[in-house]
Amino acid sequence: MPDRRRIPPRLRILTWHVHGNYLYYLSQVPHDFYVVTRPGNPPGYAGLGGGLPWGPNVHEVPWDQVGERDFDCVLFQSRQPYLEDRHRLLSPRQQELPFVYIEHDPPQAHPTNTSHWFQEEHGLLVHVTPFNALMWDSGQTPTRVIEHGVLLPPGVAYRGDLPRGIAVVNHLRRRGRRLGADVFEALRAQAPLDLIGMDSESMGGLGEISNTGVAEFVSRYRFFFNPIRYTSLGLSVVEAMMAGVPVVGLATTELATVIDNGVNGYVDTRLDRLADAMQELLADPELARDWGEAGRLYAMERFGIERFVDDWMAALALVTRCPEPAGTA
Repeated sequence: MPDRRRIPPRLRILTWHVHGNYLYYLSQVPHDFYVVTRPGNPPGYAGLGGGLPWGPNVHEVPWDQVGERDFDCVLFQSRQPYLEDRHRLLSPRQQELPFVYIEHDPPQAHPTNTSHWFQEEHGLLVHVTPFNALMWDSGQTPTRVIEHGVLLPPGVAYRGDLPRGIAVVNHLRRRGRRLGADVFEALRAQAPLDLIGMDSESMGGLGEISNTGVAEFVSRYRFFFNPIRYTSLGLSVVEAMMAGVPVVGLATTELATVIDNGVNGYVDTRLDRLADAMQELLADPELARDWGEAGRLYAMERFGIERFVDDWMAALALVTRCPEPAGTA
């Protein structure tokens, strides 16, 4: 007979819609997620639109009803809800619930001396990369690293028949040097590169592609280019790797630990070396396919959705003091 004491209860988790793809992957965890909304879907309070195939465990909750609902845990994903909404929307009883904060980015101010604002001795600060955890001063808050987990739409596979590179960055022109607008322009002058994402048209790009269509769109290109100087490990990079697309990018932040030069892609801080790698991939489709396949196998091992779900189950069990599933460390 199974030990029923080892079966964790289904948690009711209050959260906010910050990164659509990340929330979709998080919703693969077998708990119920309640997403705060406001009329008009202002930033930080978007509903469940966007075309993602949300499961029946993801629900919307209007902001003015939050205080009346029953939850088991509050999961913050950005600064404003933690600093403001928890005082305005949560009832006194809800403010005693376990708090978890997902930090999606490295520090945006000083890269090493920035103290994180989430200071909860009995909460949990979850960093999405080891690099982020290294750079933040997390203070008194218990921390844990849960790396990305990715689940591609069925049938997506590398084709690479389009002899061009593709970058996926939202609002690249507005976000400037940190996201590598100048790097993209410099490399586009040396190799054929396309750009997709919100407002990509302002930089001569192809516009926004639906969340569920990005991986299939990218799979046609010979290689994926990540021009970003300083950010977390982008989900679009992991999704490209999962689809078997070789990655070229800057050897900064967590990406430097993901790409093995000449094996599953190429990273460097010298733009001329990146341009050479691009030209090599354009000239040799079989080399691109070999690098992409090695990247796919690596991504499946490091960023598989099953590992991601297991990590989150363990973290939520820890913070809510629930029994962990059998086999969870």
